[in-house]
Amino acid sequence: MAELSFNRDLEGEAGEVVRLSPFIRRVLAPNPSPFTFRGTCTYIVGSGKVAIIDPGPADEAHLRALRDAVGQETVSHIVLTHTHRDHFPLAIPLAEATGAPIVGCPKPRAVLAPPVGAAPLPAYEPDRILADGERLEGEGFTLTAVATPGHASNHLCFALAEEPGTLFSGDHVMAWSTSVVIPPDGDMSEYLASLRLLLERDDTIYWPGHGGPVREPKRFVRALLQHRRQREAAILKALGLTPRSIDEIVSEIYRKLPPALFEPAAQSTLAHLQALVRRGEVSVEDGEPLRGARYRLS
Repeated sequence: MAELSFNRDLEGEAGEVVRLSPFIRRVLAPNPSPFTFRGTCTYIVGSGKVAIIDPGPADEAHLRALRDAVGQETVSHIVLTHTHRDHFPLAIPLAEATGAPIVGCPKPRAVLAPPVGAAPLPAYEPDRILADGERLEGEGFTLTAVATPGHASNHLCFALAEEPGTLFSGDHVMAWSTSVVIPPDGDMSEYLASLRLLLERDDTIYWPGHGGPVREPKRFVRALLQHRRQREAAILKALGLTPRSIDEIVSEIYRKLPPALFEPAAQSTLAHLQALVRRGEVSVEDGEPLRGARYRLS
């Protein structure tokens, strides 16, 4: 069984243009955090007339860095893997500055509440939505949408035809960490199904939304699936014979968790519990499987 190990190497600093391949450049956004690693990876695909994948958060310095990176080139498309606040908001001012259409993911099932003190997300009104398997053809590049809901209900990956085996994996699979799945927009059952879907593909490298590349992607995806199975087993063991709350379960299975990461762990545990309830392995007391409910083995 593949062992899950992370790679936290990342070339380049915020605002720096890093050439990754003949077709791909990367500019790192200045939004490091425990959830975004050193920042959001924005990709420039092609040359002359280019696509920009995941412009990132609303940040004027990053907007300037992207415009400097493309110089006299034409931005023909602004492409989104999903609409979380670390990937989407800069798409709007970038579209206004370049005239490029916003294409990619559909609208999400639900919008996450903004962090304390943060502004609400702007309305997402794409110029074109790409369905699973649909192609976006630019001048010198072709991106094919791969629907991978789970981390977000509207999450897409994109395969680059000009570099066979290359997949822009967004936040679905990242080399530096596991992906957080936060209900109601995130869904663990969908996430696991999307991981299994990737095993059917022949990709050789993933360029993710945060951190460096995922090499040997099939081995890594198998390890992610095993990790999630182990997490489910730990939740079932923590439930035992007594109904328990999510806070009690998290305290049991994440014993050395920093306080700042408790709530994301609780949301991920909720996503696992919702999947277990659907499968009939766990029951929820007093209604729906929500954050404040109590759970027991079925």
